[in-house]
Amino acid sequence: MFACSELYPLIKTGGLADVAYNLPRALVQLGHQVRIVLPAYRGLAEVTPPPQPLCRFEIIGYEVALLVSHVPDTTIPLYLIDCPELFNRPGDPYGDGSHPWPDNALRFGLFCRAVVDLVENHCYGDWLPDIVHCNDWQTGLVPLLLADGAANPATLFTIHNLGYQGLFSQQTLAELGLPEEVKGVPLWDFRALEFYGELSYIKGGIVFADAVNTVSPGYAQEVLTPEFGCGLDGLLRHCGARFSGIVNGIDTDYWSPAKDPDIDLNYSVESLADKQANKRGLLARFHLPDDENTLLLGMVSRLTEQKGIDLLLDALPALLDLPLKVVVLGSGEAQYEQRLLVLAAQHPDRIAFHSGYHEALAHRIIAGVDALLIPSRYEPCGLTQMYSQRYGTVPIAHAVGGLRDTIINACGRAVQGESGGASGGEPWDGVAGTGILFDDYSVAGLQGAVASANKLFQHAMLWSCLQLAGMKQDFSWAASAREYNRLYHRILR
Repeated sequence: MFACSELYPLIKTGGLADVAYNLPRALVQLGHQVRIVLPAYRGLAEVTPPPQPLCRFEIIGYEVALLVSHVPDTTIPLYLIDCPELFNRPGDPYGDGSHPWPDNALRFGLFCRAVVDLVENHCYGDWLPDIVHCNDWQTGLVPLLLADGAANPATLFTIHNLGYQGLFSQQTLAELGLPEEVKGVPLWDFRALEFYGELSYIKGGIVFADAVNTVSPGYAQEVLTPEFGCGLDGLLRHCGARFSGIVNGIDTDYWSPAKDPDIDLNYSVESLADKQANKRGLLARFHLPDDENTLLLGMVSRLTEQKGIDLLLDALPALLDLPLKVVVLGSGEAQYEQRLLVLAAQHPDRIAFHSGYHEALAHRIIAGVDALLIPSRYEPCGLTQMYSQRYGTVPIAHAVGGLRDTIINACGRAVQGESGGASGGEPWDGVAGTGILFDDYSVAGLQGAVASANKLFQHAMLWSCLQLAGMKQDFSWAASAREYNRLYHRILR
């Protein structure tokens, strides 16, 4: 049973939705029976096939309907926890677009209780999962509520971003009718849910799940330190071998330059030169001068400090001293959108900005730019760096978390051809890199990485080696699913 608060293509704010869609599909290919449970947000009643009512029950005074359908374009059963008073609202799953819903503790506390009711009643049929796989703080109470039942399934809790913890007031304990203690530990205790005077949903998952993981080995190491641990590094260190990291995959059928319907001209490893048509089309789309020999940088991201948009904005004035152009797609904090709009107006022939998120345009940018900027302050896994390599677009990224795990740094490595040389027309067969990483999270660090990219871009053969090496990487979900398969069996043992 896969419990989550987002699921592509039904409801998405970030990478969790993609994981919730793609990992179960890959697990089915390995022979697992998988079912997914999700809150019934506004509009989900319109999914195909239409959800069918399975039963009704009451949780903490709210009437809840259990609906069942299938995940779009799959045969995976999908359960929807339907409580219109809490979930039938405009906006995203967590707020109205500007502020979080003030009753999120109640909303996702009820969701957790409904998941447990669903499991303990064998999904109101005859199906009992061996493992309940919970994701992020919105499902953090599920392992806690299942921990005391000897016949209950095992639990895995996956942290997709430790920065979001689900912190609420102590009175939430009473509002949700939670037990006073679990396994002899009082819930209002630093060993359980209490976190500096607040109640932490994410601690429920970390403390009580049979195993805990996060979405890359690199991030799993980083969150054990005070710099990245968000106050939970000590608890995660205490988990010991119960805590691990498994890197996410991507949907290599959907993200495929050879058959992507949203780009101007399809291409592959065998026809890399056709990528240039997408660059020309992108320049025309944003009314930028058509100069194929000038480095074109892109960024497709939420406009938040975590994603490093502030770093890029501070670095842009100096970056414009280099012969390059920049295209940015994203939405987020108003201050960053406004700064981008001003810069684009000041440099209309060098900078283009599209506010908001547009899936087809994201594909066009990733296919059309030469390099993709990913200056994240921290990055649990990240997906765009894998998309970009798949499309022969060289990632320029801060060397943290999943970015370090999925990009082989070309800078400072020998790039050699058959004769061992590094210049002038060699038939470059092997490249010791697929992108450019920078360690120093500063304006100077980002400027240095872009300057290195610009130098490499001037050597067409070297650049094509980077592109081809990235395109040949295996980022499919099959590899990640095999890792989860091993983890599931280890938990069951």
